[in-house]
Amino acid sequence: MTHVMRQYHSSSSVLSQTMAPAVGFLGGGMMASSLIGGFLKAGTVEKASMAVAEPFAPLRDKHTASGIFASADNSEVVARSDIIWLAVKPDVLPLVLKEVAALVGTTKLVVSIAAGVSLSTMEACLPLGARVIRVMPNLPCLVGECAAGFCRGTNATDADAAAVRTLLSSVGTAEEVPAKLMDAVTGLSGSGPAYGFLLVEALADGGVRAGLPRPVAQALAAQTIKGAAAMVLATGKHPGDLKDQVCSPGGTTIAGVEALEVNGFRAAAMSAVAAATSWSIELRLEAEKSTPKSKL
Repeated sequence: MTHVMRQYHSSSSVLSQTMAPAVGFLGGGMMASSLIGGFLKAGTVEKASMAVAEPFAPLRDKHTASGIFASADNSEVVARSDIIWLAVKPDVLPLVLKEVAALVGTTKLVVSIAAGVSLSTMEACLPLGARVIRVMPNLPCLVGECAAGFCRGTNATDADAAAVRTLLSSVGTAEEVPAKLMDAVTGLSGSGPAYGFLLVEALADGGVRAGLPRPVAQALAAQTIKGAAAMVLATGKHPGDLKDQVCSPGGTTIAGVEALEVNGFRAAAMSAVAAATSWSIELRLEAEKSTPKSKL
């Protein structure tokens, strides 16, 4: 099998066209484990080329038991990796970057999934010319249905972006956006699963109110939302057009849609994205204030 990632190449990288990149994770928690599992299942990374740095021994042992190299030493994982995924908490990310900055240099690609940590904050902790990409994944990564947005730093190349897209596509879908829109990505897809869970719960409650047993109502509600989303993706049609296909004149569905509109459903959904986006901006600005702007 020829792995897709064997095509990864950057003019500023030590990689060649014939080498599969070694991928390392700093942080081996839930999101990192989900990404690792997706990469391995899709064959975009070989197990022998994967490494994880994790300070918590039980988590580290779990990765070791699965056949992945695991260490408590960040530097050890960085040294053996070409693409380094930062899966640590946002408040410790600058410290981790400064710890491994000399090893990262300009030959390794750094990919962060830490919420609220901007490209400029990360670049300030690394040498001039460092290649950085920021990713905002979401929780459905756990089941291979991730919706991720990503943006590239000043020195990240087209090949770097293509490599990240390929990796993310093994656990869902990925869209590249300008850095200034990453807060909007956070508000929409980053926080969006919670909105979806709330909608499924509310629909299920409605089913229970109408007489359905809770397990039946929840299963029908979840599959209905999944099916509706699948139709949008499969057909490429505007959601409004698909909605109109279901709404027969004088029928039950248009009566239900009217109830949603009267109660502000559309405005509430838009306001949720706006509120989460605003909070993401505030958190990012606070992080930038506490990070020195000097380059190494």
